[in-house]
Amino acid sequence: MTQSNPNRIEAAGGRYRPDIDGLRALAVVPVVLYHFGVPPFSGGFVGVDIFFVISGFLITSLIHTEMQDGRFSILGFYERRVRRILPALYAVMAFCTVVGAVVLFPADFVAFAKSLLAAAGFVSNFQFWSEAGYFDLGASQKPLLHTWSLAVEEQFYFVFPALLWLLRKTRERTLLAALSALLVLSFAASLWAVTKAPVSAFYLLPFRFWELLLGGVLAVGKIPVPANTAMRNAVAAAGLGLIFWSIFALSAASSFPGFNALPPFLGAALLIYAGSAGKTVINQSLSTRLPVFVGLISYSLYLWHLPLYVFAKYTAPMGMLHP
Repeated sequence: MTQSNPNRIEAAGGRYRPDIDGLRALAVVPVVLYHFGVPPFSGGFVGVDIFFVISGFLITSLIHTEMQDGRFSILGFYERRVRRILPALYAVMAFCTVVGAVVLFPADFVAFAKSLLAAAGFVSNFQFWSEAGYFDLGASQKPLLHTWSLAVEEQFYFVFPALLWLLRKTRERTLLAALSALLVLSFAASLWAVTKAPVSAFYLLPFRFWELLLGGVLAVGKIPVPANTAMRNAVAAAGLGLIFWSIFALSAASSFPGFNALPPFLGAALLIYAGSAGKTVINQSLSTRLPVFVGLISYSLYLWHLPLYVFAKYTAPMGMLHP
């Protein structure tokens, strides 16, 4: 993900997995369609959860492999993150600033400016958490609302490399047990918060930590994949089914994350797992040209789609665009 092509995805050991690029397409397209108000994709927001699992898997693979080889550098890691994340993000922020200065009413521009500063510092999840819920009416007027997920992910990567460094000399079984324990604790916290503090559950890292950690457990655990092709196909089919169920069955009225985040969370993990040692029909389909292409541009697509839609809706005559 941070090689000469910053969008290229590398799995554990440096092996390129086009099916994971395809899985990123399966994550970003529902998010875009959800924000655009396409009715069948009422649960398309779960694409973000799929991204979290993918990111946790890939970055943990990278860090763990480099630590095992004795070549991990925290400065090198963050330098790659900066090259991967900032250019496209700052381009979108600059565009939004120019357009916002022209089209937004003063009060809306002030609110936008606050989100802009928060996004620049990767704390926009705190900004939007302090304002309102993800599904409120005001959400449709926030061109940088989607940067909350980037903030959560970057906050995770301020903490997680240090954790892996502290545990680098332990046996892999101990490392796996520690990561699994943290995953369970974060999931339990999410279950509590989704009923007691739902906005916090949605936006804040402690209640999302488990989603990124599952990818880490997959990368470190090296769980044997069934040698039987039919079994691998069944695992992949189950994963795809869980993702599709989430996309079409959930909605803004569903409590989230909590238990409702489990299907997309597990679905993404099963697809990554099934394709890690041998082919399946679904993983091969995800490896074809179109899904891989969409996966390769998924970060830019995710960044640009919401500001374009919000500004188009803001300036369109009433009723021209879906509310």
